[in-house]
Amino acid sequence: MKTFIYMVRHGDSPKEGNERTRELTEKGKSDSRRITDILQKEGIDAVISSPYRRSILTVQKIAHQIEKEVIVFEDLKEQIFIAGDKRMSDKDLFPLLEKSFSDPSFALEGGESNADCQQRAIKVLKEVLNTYQGQKVVIGTHGAIMTLMMGFYDSRYDLNFLLHTTKPDIYRMEFDGQELVDVKRLWEI
Repeated sequence: MKTFIYMVRHGDSPKEGNERTRELTEKGKSDSRRITDILQKEGIDAVISSPYRRSILTVQKIAHQIEKEVIVFEDLKEQIFIAGDKRMSDKDLFPLLEKSFSDPSFALEGGESNADCQQRAIKVLKEVLNTYQGQKVVIGTHGAIMTLMMGFYDSRYDLNFLLHTTKPDIYRMEFDGQELVDVKRLWEI
């Protein structure tokens, strides 16, 4: 029985602010409407999200269209790179990403390693695959954690993949049971 997971990386959000509460920029809001247009043709059954506001806002319209609530899973939050909820600058983040993808157990003090982040997220994804078997499920997510979840099933989803994703982005993952059988990018720039 085929199950489809739609990984939806959140839209553009302000560079400043709290990791949990940052919303979407005007471009992010416009792109979320495009995401809804793309996904409404897919026959979505459920919408799940990270607890971060920008992720919820990115997938909220498709949930509204199918008359469902966005189901929030705390363990789908973005990888914790540093202690606290402050955003790390891209300039500071890039060397950290390089180190964490070359050494999955590496983490800054108060941060989370790729291995730990992947473990918590995959536990949720496996639960979703069991609960929604044979259905089509959207997951509102973030770049690093999306890459780690996809990389659990296929090593091609690595740092290079992450660096070539966009905000937003959509990947349809096709599963046969718990086995990933196909991935297709649905977002077009």
